[in-house]
Amino acid sequence: MSGGGPTSPGRSGASPLPSERKREALAAGSPIQPIIKDVGEIYSRLLDHRPVIQGEIRYFVKEFEEKRGLRELRVLENLKNTISETNEHVLPKCEQAMHDNLNETLKRLQAANDMIHGFQERELEKKKGRENASVSSFVGKWNWKLHYVTTPAQGAATWNSLPSAESIISFG
Repeated sequence: MSGGGPTSPGRSGASPLPSERKREALAAGSPIQPIIKDVGEIYSRLLDHRPVIQGEIRYFVKEFEEKRGLRELRVLENLKNTISETNEHVLPKCEQAMHDNLNETLKRLQAANDMIHGFQERELEKKKGRENASVSSFVGKWNWKLHYVTTPAQGAATWNSLPSAESIISFG
């Protein structure tokens, strides 16, 4: 494919398209070439807005990042101040209030524990008293039965010679 016309830089060795041939034929060595160049520059400046838009985008991004960075620095400074104030003032107050309240609560719990312990001791004493009364009643009944069952005529032991039931059964 060796053509008679000049090749375009994008096509390595290939023949130019028919529209490119006409353009090149008109522009090659003619006085119209500087005019075409000027029209291309005018078109680039007036109608091609990509460079301007890209510049504006770069400017906007730069400003946004700077403002965002400053805003984030202010937020971080506020957080730092809040944390330091909390550590220096609020935390000790909370610790003191907690300590005071826990001491008060501990005293109340100890008082409640003492009251419950007293109630338990009284209930235990009442229970022991009831048990002692029932044991005394039991012993009394058996002593009474023993008295009637054993008679001196049969040669059995007398009432006074038998050990008492209380000495046989000892309670704590």
